[in-house]
Amino acid sequence: MILRALFLFGFLAVAGLALAQPKASVVKEEFIYETAPFPSCHASTILEVTPGNWMAAWFGGTDEGNKDVGIWLSSTKNGQWSAPTLMAEGIINENLRYPCWNPVLFKAAKGPLYLFYKVGPSPREWWGMQRTSTDNGKTWSEPVRLPDGILGPIKNKPTQLADGTILSPSSTETRQSWKAHVERSTDQGKTWTLVPVDPQTELDVIQGSILTYPDGRLQMLCRSRQNRIAEVWSTDQGKTWGTITKTELLNPSSGTDAVTLRNGWQILIYNPTIRGKEWDNGRQKLHVAMSKDGKTWTDVHVLENQERGEFSYPAVVQAADGKVHITYTWHRKKIRHVVLALDK
Repeated sequence: MILRALFLFGFLAVAGLALAQPKASVVKEEFIYETAPFPSCHASTILEVTPGNWMAAWFGGTDEGNKDVGIWLSSTKNGQWSAPTLMAEGIINENLRYPCWNPVLFKAAKGPLYLFYKVGPSPREWWGMQRTSTDNGKTWSEPVRLPDGILGPIKNKPTQLADGTILSPSSTETRQSWKAHVERSTDQGKTWTLVPVDPQTELDVIQGSILTYPDGRLQMLCRSRQNRIAEVWSTDQGKTWGTITKTELLNPSSGTDAVTLRNGWQILIYNPTIRGKEWDNGRQKLHVAMSKDGKTWTDVHVLENQERGEFSYPAVVQAADGKVHITYTWHRKKIRHVVLALDK
C-alpha cells in the first residue's frame, strides 16, 4: 500500500511537471518590409508604443560597417507595417561620415519614447546617440550625443524597476577584451550613472539582457566568446553585480535577447549552437527558451533551423494582450517578425 502510494505520488509529481512546461504557438509570421532602399540590414529592436501599435528599427545600408549604413524605422497602422523611414545617419560634415549601429527603442513609464543608437567607425570606437519623442513617435527631437562614457543600451532594451529606476545593459569592446556594464538612471533617463559588472572577469561578454525576479534579484544574460551564454546576478536592484559565469546555454558569439513575462516566467531568444569553421557562424538556428528560475531553460519553439544562412540578433517583448513579439535578422536581407501565444 505504501509503495503504491509512493508510486502514485511520484507519477502525479512527474505529470505535474509535464503540465507545467510552457508551450508556444505561432500567431503570425511576416517580414516588416518586402522591399527597401538598402540591400542589407541587421540588429532590429521592437516596441509596443501603445496597445496594439508597434514600432521597429534596425540599421541598414550596403553592408554592416559601411559609411552609408543608417538607422531605419517602421511602425504599424491598422496592423500593417509602414515603409522604412530613415531616422539617423552618421554624417559628421561634408567630408566625414561614419556608419550607424544597433538601435534600441525604449519607452520610460513616465518619460518620453527613446531611440538609442551608436555612430562610429567600429564597435571599438563608436559613441552613443539618442532621439526622443513625446508624442509616441509622431515627431522626434534632433539627434543628441550621449555624455562621454555613456553609450546607452548596446543592443537590448533597458529594464525599468518598480521604483522607476532604469537599468540599461551596456558594454564595451576592445581588441583585448569585451566587458559588460550597466548604465543606471533614477530620473526617467535624463542622467545616467555607469555601474561596473565584474570588471576582473576573464570572460568576454557584451550585449546583456536584464531579467527580474519576485525576490528582488536581477539576472543579466550576455553574449560571450566562450561558446556559452554568460550570466551575472544582482541582489541590490542593480547597484552592484556579482561574478560573471557561464551557463549551459550554447552561444556562437551572437546576440541574444530575453525579457521577464508578466506571469514571472523568463523568455530567451538565442542561437543554440557554437561557431563552426568557414561559412558556419552558428547563426543558422534560432530557438525560443523559457525558464522559471533563470537556471533551467527549456526550448519551447524553433524559429529557424537551417543548414546555412543567418538568423540572428533577436529582440523580444511581451504585448499588452500577453502575446510575445520577436524580431530578428533574416539572412541580413530582411527583418522577420513573429508573434507567439503562450499557454496559461
